[in-house]
Order: sequence, then structure tokens, then C-alpha cells
Amino acid sequence: MTMPSSKYKNMINSGFYTFINDEVLPLHTIEPALFWRNLEQLIEDLAPINRQLLATRDQMQQQIDQWHLAHQGRLMDISVYETFLREIGYLITEGEAFTINTTNVDAEIATLAGPQLVVPVKNARFALNAANARWGSLYDVFYGTDVIPKTAEWTTNQGYNPIRGKQVIAKAKAFLDDIFTLESGSHKNVTLYTVHARQLLAFLDDGRQTSLRQPSQLVAVNGQHSEPDAILLKNHGLHVEIQFDCNGANGANDKAHINDIVIESALSTIIDCEDSVAAVDAEDKIEVYRNWLGLMQGTLAARFEKDGQMQTRRMNPDRIFTDLEGHEYRLHGRALLLVRNVGHLMECDLMQDAQGNFVPEGIIDAVVTSLIGALDLKRTEGIRNSRTGSIYIVKPKMHGPDEVAFSCELFARVEQMLDLPENTIKIGIMDEERRTTLNLKECIRQAKSRVFFINTGFLDRTGDEIHTSMHAGPFLPKDQIKNQPWIQAYENRNVDIGLQCGLPGKAQIGKGMWAMPDEMAAMMEAKIAHPKAGASTAWVPSPTAATLHALHYHHVDVFQMQALIKHRAQAGLTELLTIPIIPSNLTLSSQEIEREIENNVQGLLGYVVRWVEAGVGCSKVPDIHNVALMEDRATLRISSQHLANWLLHSVCHKSQIDEVMQRMAFVVDEQNKQTQGYRPMGPRSLIHQESLNDHDEPSLAFQAAQDLIFKGVIQPNGYTEPVLHAYRVKAKRPFNEPHMQI
Repeated sequence: MTMPSSKYKNMINSGFYTFINDEVLPLHTIEPALFWRNLEQLIEDLAPINRQLLATRDQMQQQIDQWHLAHQGRLMDISVYETFLREIGYLITEGEAFTINTTNVDAEIATLAGPQLVVPVKNARFALNAANARWGSLYDVFYGTDVIPKTAEWTTNQGYNPIRGKQVIAKAKAFLDDIFTLESGSHKNVTLYTVHARQLLAFLDDGRQTSLRQPSQLVAVNGQHSEPDAILLKNHGLHVEIQFDCNGANGANDKAHINDIVIESALSTIIDCEDSVAAVDAEDKIEVYRNWLGLMQGTLAARFEKDGQMQTRRMNPDRIFTDLEGHEYRLHGRALLLVRNVGHLMECDLMQDAQGNFVPEGIIDAVVTSLIGALDLKRTEGIRNSRTGSIYIVKPKMHGPDEVAFSCELFARVEQMLDLPENTIKIGIMDEERRTTLNLKECIRQAKSRVFFINTGFLDRTGDEIHTSMHAGPFLPKDQIKNQPWIQAYENRNVDIGLQCGLPGKAQIGKGMWAMPDEMAAMMEAKIAHPKAGASTAWVPSPTAATLHALHYHHVDVFQMQALIKHRAQAGLTELLTIPIIPSNLTLSSQEIEREIENNVQGLLGYVVRWVEAGVGCSKVPDIHNVALMEDRATLRISSQHLANWLLHSVCHKSQIDEVMQRMAFVVDEQNKQTQGYRPMGPRSLIHQESLNDHDEPSLAFQAAQDLIFKGVIQPNGYTEPVLHAYRVKAKRPFNEPHMQI
């Protein structure tokens, strides 16, 4: 519903109008009439530029398509291809060296290295979990995950297993031995810890006394120094709290009465309005903004049932200790919250301009998330987010320097509108689109006074690679794409340019997500590669994963690694421009093609059915082998574009995909059959036959999946949002139909 008004040229959704006027503006000193006039002027000035940038994308894509069509069948000459990309302005010349000058950046961004969570803001409970994931129990994550194998002897199936508990404590104390090494002996042999003369003394079970090899690692204590309640240690800027309780569940049976070891974990969390969220209309967007308001005010709460009891979750307070001089030692109790706005593509029904066009959603996001974020800057006590006066907006899916410049112009206009100091609003650049990767240095230059973050995104980057080069030829199977030289060149070049532009000490250099939230042993083996690669942060899928990944940053000094990496040769353009298509000397067998189609289709259907039918933008979706994977629109973009590419180049045919979709619909239906309100997708589903007697039409989710594949070539930049949004809107109407609850 929109409300026309003689006061405003635009049509404004009445719910949005009421939310801003009644819930947000009263917390400011901004006059509502002035706010809406300024917003209208901003839209009038910037919406046409936004649309022109999208038109430029389309024009360049058409030129690239035509070039590939004209060069089909020829061995690709990278130098000729590079010249063409420069001629059309897709690739621009790098300017002189420079260093970013971002100021007023919080320590979690500038001087600390550690894990980063991404969480959908539309789910208040998940958002609170992620905000509170700054601290995590090492005992809990060791006990509950496969980091310690869940063998028959170490099972977790029947209540607390004391045998497994002993393994947990032994592994935790081995971590202490590695990172907080004693001059002699082991933490497993300590019977008492005391603090004396600003040093940690440890008494061993053989009567010896020892201390930390690096005494400066002890920074604070709680309780009596002779018998502390907790000691606080610090390594590579990250804190570890050893908690004592002689009557505790663990402490009562521990030589030194250690009850738990608490790890500083998720230093920052991206509160996501984009890829992990299904927000398709004003109703959804208001919920998104209301949750962000609760986070910035410290008032967000979620009530839910767990283990048969109702619980209420709120934001954690700060953690307070006493330093060795007797002064308060206060630590942030929550992750630093960043907010990811949507990209430039989508429009929303929150407002229509004077010509009846829906307003670019990214413009509204920038205004509203900053308006709400500015409330945090007024706070001087209690639950605060930034202590340096910054609002952190992660901006995804920007294509090249002009689009970064537009975002910076938008943020500057918002600052003027809200009377904020220049460069209060910082920008995180997602390096996930091909044109941004190739021009990353110039993208950073456009944001050199605002940039707080660059981050690789392998999934979207691959999706854009496929769509941009759609007519170049058939792409390799997905697993083979991961092993092509361009991927490592992409990852290395991101770090190289970030270091050249002076990000250390001012901004994060980030890496992407670990997608298997239940496979923590594998994560511990693989993800240490990210800090070793010079990444000061990397994404994890859960608070549990954040606590485990934090251990990597104790073992690796990221800033020392960056100092070494800075001197290597920068990854060049040749590998980045080498398109991972199937070489002429490789022929895929029919079995390989069928397996690849099945894998793509099953994951696509499993994700789309939750998005369209339940409005779930990110969740653990079982793959074809029933391994739970964190799926969002980036993974969907790869699968849909990969299938569209194979269809275009006749690697497979439509009837083959139709048949696989029918079979995989049965698989996904079976995987979801215990989900309340689940509606099967295909017209001949094997389950719930009675629900399909009155019609023979596939479900909306199944139709959406078909469009994503069969219309994939014509989707703007291969994005999935236009199709998903259209079908989700249909699924929400009428409201009285039952829907899934996940």
C-alpha cells in the first residue's frame, strides 16, 4: 500500500512512512518533513545515475557477447582479448601508487585479525547469536563438533560423556601449551594458578613452580590474585579467558579447577540485508530495518523455545576485568557490527518516484541503515557498536570503479542529509565481480577515504565469470573450475593490491566462507590457509566455527605474514583473463555430464524451495550426498548460470535437464518431508500425493528453478534476485495459504 501526499512528489509505502516517522526519527532531532524532502531530492538526483550504471553493464555485456560470438572456434589470444576490454572501457589503466587514508576505524577492523560472521538480519535470533559470538567456549566447541572424532568411545549421543570430556580438556590444554607456553612443564600438570608481581605463576603437580615464557601475555585478572576467578591472556591482540570454579561441572574434577576456556572469537559480524536475506517487499524490508534498529539501540530481543523451555536472547554486555595495575580492563562483549546493503540492481516498493518508477533499493538501504546506524554514534555508555564514530556499510556486487564512485557519492549525500561528519560512513568493497577484480586498485582509489574492507567472494566471482563469458564456450565442471589458475590469481591479486594500497592498520583484507557448518575438523585443516595468505579476516558460518577459526589467528601472525607477502610479485592479468572453459582436447563422458547436472539441479532446487516457499534466504541445505551446505544466492548463481551455459553450448539439452529436475525434485521433497507446511515441487512428486489431486502444475519453487536455468542467459549479470523476488511475491499472496516453517 502506498500513500500519495500533496506534500511529496513520491509515493511512499504507508508502513515504511509510519516506521520512519514513529520509530526512528523521534530518536533523532530530524524534522520528518525535512527528512522526506531531502530523501526525495537525493532520489531525484541519484536514481538516474544508478540506472545509467546498470545500462552500462548491459551495453558492455552485449559487446563482450558479440566479441566471443565473432571469435568462436579460434584459439583465444589473451592480448587481443585484453585490448578489446580496454577499448570498451571494461578494463581501465591503473593510475599511480597511492595509500588509503581512512580514519576513525575501530580496532576490530584496523589492528586485529580474526573471524567474521555473516548473518541474515531478518532473523532476530540468528542476528543476536552472531552479535554475541564475540566470545565462545573452547570446551563447548571441542565437545560438540567433529574436531574430536565422534567414535563409539567418544560419542555425544547419550548425555554427557566423561571420556569425551577428558579428550576435550586435554585438547584445550594443548592449545594453551602451544600459544601460552610455560617456561617449564605443561598446563595439563598445573594444580594452581596465581598472580604475583604482575606475573602468572603456575604450580605443577610435581612441586615445581613456573611462569609464562612471555610474561606480557597476562593482561588482567578477576578475583583475588592468590586464587583468581579468571585470568585473561592475550596473543596477537586476541584474548583468552581461563575461568576457575572448584564447584563447576568441569572445575570440580580439574587439577587447577579450570571450568572453561573462553576464546575471543568473531571480531566482526556482517548484519546482512542482501544475499542471505529473502526480503522482497515493503513488509519484509521494514522487518529488516526494525531488527537493525534493535541492534543499534541494544534493545533487540528474541524469544524462543529450547529444550522445552522458553528463553529470551538479548545482546551481551561488555566484559570487565581488572588489569595488573588495578584499573578497569573493559572488553567489547559483542562483535563489531557491519551492515551489508543490497547492490545497485534491485528496486523496491518502499517508494515510487514522480514517474511511477520504484526507487533503487540500494539508495533506500544506504539512507535507512545510516539513519539507524547514526543512533549508535550518540551513545556514550551501555551497549555500543563503534567507539570511533563510524558506520560500516558493506557494498556488494559493484562492477568497476564508476560504481564504487557512485556508492561513495551516495554515502556523502547521506552524510549531508543526516548532518554527519564527512567520511563517517565507511565502505566495504566486495571484490566479487569480474570488472571489479580486474580494476581493483582503481576501485579502492575511488573509496580511499572510506574503504574499511576488501573481500574476495569466490562464489559470486565464479557466477559472474560464467555470465560475462557465457558465449566464450562451455565451462568446465564446477569442481574443475575451482582448480583453474585464475582462482589463485584472483585470491592473490586481492591481497597484493590491498597491501599496495596500505590497508593494514586501516582496513581489512578478507577471504570467503567455509560452506560446511558441520564439517569443523575439515575446516580446521583447510581454513588456516586464509591467515597464512595474509587475510586479516575470513568468513565462517556459525558462532561455533568462529571460535574454532579464532585458533588459527593465534597460530598465525597475520600482520607478519602481510609484511612478507608484500614483497612478492603481483598476480598479473593474463591468468585472470583466462576463461575456464572446457579445452578442445577434453571430452566429458555422458556419466560426468549427468552427475554435474544432478549436482547443480539438486542444490538449486533445495535452496530455491526454501527461498520461494518459506522466505529463507540462507540455511543449511543438504546436497545430493546429504552433506549440509550453507547456501545463499551466490551458490545459486553458479548453479543456474552453469546449467544455462551448458544448454547454450549443447553440452546437454532441455529435455535432459527437465528429466533430472523431476528426479531431483523427488530427492529434495524427501529431504524436506519432515518440515512443517512443506509443499512438494513437481507435479508428480512421490510424497504428499493427496495435495496434488486438484492440479497438475509444478509448485512456484519448481517454476522459479526452471526460469533460473532456462532463462539464465538473459538474467542481468546472471543474478538470481529478479526471478526469486517475483516468485516469492507470488508465494506470499494470498496470505492465508500455509507456508513452510524452517
